Amino acid sequence: MTDTPPTALDLPMADPLPERTAKYFAICEDKLGMVPNVLRAHAFDTNKLDAFTGLYNELMLADSGVTKLEREMIAVVVSSVNKCFYCLTAHGAAVRELSGDPVLGEMLVMNWRVAELPGKQVAMLTFAEKVTRASAEITEPDRAALREAGWTDRDIWDIANVAAFFNMTNRVASATDMRPNAEYHSQHR
Repeated sequence: MTDTPPTALDLPMADPLPERTAKYFAICEDKLGMVPNVLRAHAFDTNKLDAFTGLYNELMLADSGVTKLEREMIAVVVSSVNKCFYCLTAHGAAVRELSGDPVLGEMLVMNWRVAELPGKQVAMLTFAEKVTRASAEITEPDRAALREAGWTDRDIWDIANVAAFFNMTNRVASATDMRPNAEYHSQHR
């Protein structure tokens, strides 16, 4: 594990890490080859880490009509609007991995509208972008456009929650100068 602090704040990880947290970090090392800096950043307070990972895991990994790739696409589009270096890097790598298409990952980072996407995904990303830019202006026609594209009301709930989650995490990452793990930059290219 790197000794470089994950943020500009002086908030060292709990030492020692609770056994459950240490096991979770060991699983990350085994599966990812690293402990993502966002987890290291939260590890100064394991209650905050548990809250973050619980919500992340529910939104990004639980069963949904929105695929894992589509949820990662939302993360990248929201992060692009917000110019969040950490999330663009980490979730751009996830899009490259899940799609098997390094070009798609780059398109979503720079301008998702240049990607040739099915209408259903265009509707999803249009909505996620509006959640990011002007959530108070979302009205029934915005939700109707998602339904017309094939999304269920449950899917709309998930799309809205994933977009809102990344708006929050983008702001925390930017405000604390959270840096992505160097490994993300070369993954799945």
